[in-house]
Amino acid sequence: MDRGTGPYVLLTAAYNEEACIEATIRSVDAQTVRPFRWVIVSDGSTDRTNEIVRRWAAASDYILFLPRQKDQHRGFASKVSALGAGLKLLNGDDSPFIGHIDGDVTLEPNYFESLLKKFSADPELGIGGGWIWERVNGEFQQRRGNSTTSVPGAVQMFRRKCHEDVGGLLPMEFGGEDSYAEVKARMCGWRVQAFPDLKVCHHHKMGKTALRLLYCYRQGFMDFALGNHPLFELARVIRRVPSKPYFVSAAARLLGFGVAHISGRRMVPEDFIAYLRREQLNRLRTCRRFRGMVL
Repeated sequence: MDRGTGPYVLLTAAYNEEACIEATIRSVDAQTVRPFRWVIVSDGSTDRTNEIVRRWAAASDYILFLPRQKDQHRGFASKVSALGAGLKLLNGDDSPFIGHIDGDVTLEPNYFESLLKKFSADPELGIGGGWIWERVNGEFQQRRGNSTTSVPGAVQMFRRKCHEDVGGLLPMEFGGEDSYAEVKARMCGWRVQAFPDLKVCHHHKMGKTALRLLYCYRQGFMDFALGNHPLFELARVIRRVPSKPYFVSAAARLLGFGVAHISGRRMVPEDFIAYLRREQLNRLRTCRRFRGMVL
């Protein structure tokens, strides 16, 4: 079919993505239904990211390039600020769907066409997206942890009304803005779903083991800031005990959660925490492996 312009806009916050950003742009440009507008925000990049994106924007009628200085204290919240700046650039646009896409993923050509059809078929679908695949031993495999009830932040597509109900992304020091958006969407009566038939290839590599452990440790702080129930956090570690490569990472996350419990602070309101914990305890009660736990 001929490529058309879809009823959606895209936002990307890219920081030093010279190794991947061009492949991301090519995969969006090859979509059977391309975005009406796509704002790529360079979040203080110091490599060739700006050069690559600027070249594509100059030759395109839908890609907008927005460079910005990185925050003085760069953190996960900087991504939210960058996406907010991109959304502001689209002020006045009323496209029915707003999508976030990271600068290190590639999509199959019919990805957005298929996703829009799923939104059309389900008026209660507020956030939708695909299934993450990552390279393992040279081949792409489905990422451990994929879930139909959670859409990765790298490819979250919002129905505009849902985006308005959520109030946009919440800047959080240790990340978790995508999880916050999902829970808030469900609180507002929207459905959140990831679709296994929509393949998303993630090309970023975490790097050395020490960096992976630090990342997982910080995720523990993120979980505490979001308000995760301690039993739910513990269950995550127990579930990964049989898988040695993942156990150490899970233990680092649990350690971060414990340290945050002593010295950290919540980033979300009490009603959010209460709703999230009800969801998490219900998941534990219905999970066959953890039915014996005292809740």
